Amino acid sequence: MSPSNAPVGRAWADIDLAALVANARKVQAVSGVRLLPMVKADGYGTGAIAVARALETLNPWGYGVATVQEGIELRSAGIRRPILVCSPLQLDWIDACLAHGLRPAIGHTVALDAWLGKGSEPFHLEFDTGMGRAGFRWDDVSSIRRVAEVLGGGAEGCEGVFTHFCSGHDASASRVQWQRFQEMLASLPRRPGLVHAANSAAALRDRSLAADLVRPGIFLYGGEVTGHVPEPVARLQARVLAVRRLAVGDTVSYDGTWSAGSPTTVATLGIGYADGVFRSLSGRGEVEIDGRLAPIVGRVTMDMTMVAVDSSIEPGAVATIFGGAVSLDRYAEWAGTIAYEALTAMGSRIARRYGRNT
Repeated sequence: MSPSNAPVGRAWADIDLAALVANARKVQAVSGVRLLPMVKADGYGTGAIAVARALETLNPWGYGVATVQEGIELRSAGIRRPILVCSPLQLDWIDACLAHGLRPAIGHTVALDAWLGKGSEPFHLEFDTGMGRAGFRWDDVSSIRRVAEVLGGGAEGCEGVFTHFCSGHDASASRVQWQRFQEMLASLPRRPGLVHAANSAAALRDRSLAADLVRPGIFLYGGEVTGHVPEPVARLQARVLAVRRLAVGDTVSYDGTWSAGSPTTVATLGIGYADGVFRSLSGRGEVEIDGRLAPIVGRVTMDMTMVAVDSSIEPGAVATIFGGAVSLDRYAEWAGTIAYEALTAMGSRIARRYGRNT
């Protein structure tokens, strides 16, 4: 993008919804079942409403969120498909779920009884097969027996049951969890209509884990999973705000942790750790400017990041932080984190623009 067609502002993210749909279509084709796309955390930082609207073309079963408020926001935007709130149901969420037609995830007998006490609206049971985070544990015999009794007594609203794999990359670990999941399902008096377990990696790796729905997340948004490279979706960009020529020995940023070993041109980018450029990238990693890679120098600050550039770079030039020559996963690796955090770290000052990235 040239300065002439860059948006007004200091930093922004271009979101390619066509690429996102293409990634989702690949998961759908490989798994062979309908999608329950995860759009939590504002669509992994890319905009949940825009993402859900784009994915409508694939006829997903519904959408997954983490909070009741996220579900309400989708409903307010006109999303009518089922919405599963994947965090464990709390008793004070019940009325809001009922008012907005949200499916809760239930993994505790107290919450199960409270939900059923309000009627027969749809819900999903969560089974903990090894994640150790939420749900009825595979080795909690009394709770599993109680769930079986409830289902045997009716509980028409039990629409689905799911588990969550600890690892998307360790096939043997997923197989252990899958076996536990099957044993738990076998202990129930009836099989709920929707069984789901597979995330992006499992859905793309092993079709036998697809069950009735798959829950893709990071792959939709441009994060790599083992053996599969997605189309890039988010391109994080920032404007060059200032350029200066430094002499040998001149330092950059707080505490002078970097100094010029030779005459160097340094560009100041209008983006910092308050916008999602991790402070851990201080003095490491690169950005793309004018088709070249420019190393980050000195400490990343709250609002600005400095890079060493070719002397031809001028204020107004546009730098691509990730989503171009630097992939999302490469950027995350430099920062010592994962693609999920890199996307969701994009701050509220980052404008999201939607269109085809070229």
